[in-house]
Amino acid sequence: MAVFSDFEAFVAALPVRQAVAGLDLGEKTIGVAVSDRMLSVASPLQTIRRRKFGLDAQALLEIAAGRDLGGLVLGLPRNMDGSEGPRCQSTRAFARNLSALTDLPIGFWDERLSTVAAERALLEADTSRRRRAEVIDHVAAGVILQGALDRLSVLRRGV
Repeated sequence: MAVFSDFEAFVAALPVRQAVAGLDLGEKTIGVAVSDRMLSVASPLQTIRRRKFGLDAQALLEIAAGRDLGGLVLGLPRNMDGSEGPRCQSTRAFARNLSALTDLPIGFWDERLSTVAAERALLEADTSRRRRAEVIDHVAAGVILQGALDRLSVLRRGV
């Protein structure tokens, strides 16, 4: 399908009653979270250890097919001032390359402070340091996806 820089256009391209995945792309890992079919709740799913693009894409597309996903939301790591640096360029390139392999709509969500929020939630849950290291990426993906789902809900209500 396409990569959408405009979130509203991405929402318009989503099929009805299909879950979406949220992705937190890191240099070494990809955190994955999924929504319910009503697009209201994000749940952290897993962390994929990055290898080569082809293998990473295959792992993501297997998750998408296995869960009958209707779209992908990638966290866009903007700088705190809102500007885009090398990590944003890398995320956009990943999305472009992935879009060549799938018809799923791909959108972006500003992920500033998502890892901080995930870390805070894990600390509040008294999660051990070792366990935090294991789950932080897919918990951050859940934070990214929940933000996107909350916005999607507002857009669909016409607010």
